[in-house]
Amino acid sequence: MTRIALVMHEPLGAAFAACAEHVLGKAPDLIVFDVGPDAKPEAEAERLLEAMRAGGSTEPVLILCDLYGATPFNIATEALHLAAEHGILSHLITGTNACMVLKALTERQDNPEALTESVRLGALRGIVNAD
Repeated sequence: MTRIALVMHEPLGAAFAACAEHVLGKAPDLIVFDVGPDAKPEAEAERLLEAMRAGGSTEPVLILCDLYGATPFNIATEALHLAAEHGILSHLITGTNACMVLKALTERQDNPEALTESVRLGALRGIVNAD
């Protein structure tokens, strides 16, 4: 099954995890990797890889980031390259919103490509002009 990781500016990942727990009624099974303002991307990428490999796991990982091109994105991108070297298939989506987090958690599947596209489309469906 594809695992989910939130790699975001601190404290956004923890806040999304708390929101998911509130909505789903249980603690979500995901990796929360909040990035502090003084983060060193190279060292943090190694730390993220270790979180992705916890327990010797080689399951695919879908990483959800907040902002394209920002430090969490750079850390996640480097971790993707490192993960590939260790045989871990990973995908990265940016612009994460609550709809995406909930979609990822409720539609987990073995096919990370299909999950990635489903989460991306879920984000778009969650953006509604409600006036």
